[in-house]
Amino acid sequence: MPINKIKATLRGRNAVAAAVIAAGASGWTAYIASRSDPAVVAIHAAIDKGLTPPAVQLAIDKLILPWEGLVLRAHWDRFSKQYDICHGETRINGKPVTADMVFTPAECKAMLVWRVTHDYYLPLVDRVKEYAVAPVSVQAAMLSGAYNFGVGSKKPRRGQIGSRAADFVTSHQYRAACEAQTAWNKAGGDVVPGLVKRREMGDAQRIGEAELCVSGLDEKEGK
Repeated sequence: MPINKIKATLRGRNAVAAAVIAAGASGWTAYIASRSDPAVVAIHAAIDKGLTPPAVQLAIDKLILPWEGLVLRAHWDRFSKQYDICHGETRINGKPVTADMVFTPAECKAMLVWRVTHDYYLPLVDRVKEYAVAPVSVQAAMLSGAYNFGVGSKKPRRGQIGSRAADFVTSHQYRAACEAQTAWNKAGGDVVPGLVKRREMGDAQRIGEAELCVSGLDEKEGK
């Protein structure tokens, strides 16, 4: 269970509304609507066409970038015991980040969009039943979580794919999914205040994952 009360906020609702408008302007909404394929097939086709999923953009703009920050020169993460760079990248082209790596802001952003789409979003679309039709706020929150603690697998159960949040999404229990993800608030076995804020209601400057997640639910779903 979350430590704090999880509730929708005006900033969360505004973020979700902006993502929906952007999806329409980009052509994503019209393209998906024009397809008669199942949602998973339509999503793959849209990405192959070069369109960015609204959940990816929402997760990047409102959750990943604000919480991960930007590091242009590789630095050592004392919690994960590995080097990271850019917006929390730990692997580049399949290889671990090394101490000598340096990138530009543009390189980092392009890398982030590609990786979130292909290494996080599509695995969740393909391997979490009903994820593709979940509200965009739920998809985005789960994306941010997967980016932070891993995509994982069903067998053995680990990461986002093996999480209780994924189980709740499959059964369309969206409020429960939003709250279940808040359990990922530890590092080295200890609860980390910064992770509690990221998983739950954020801080004065940044939206929390659960906050955004429930802000995109309708009244019935949000109860």
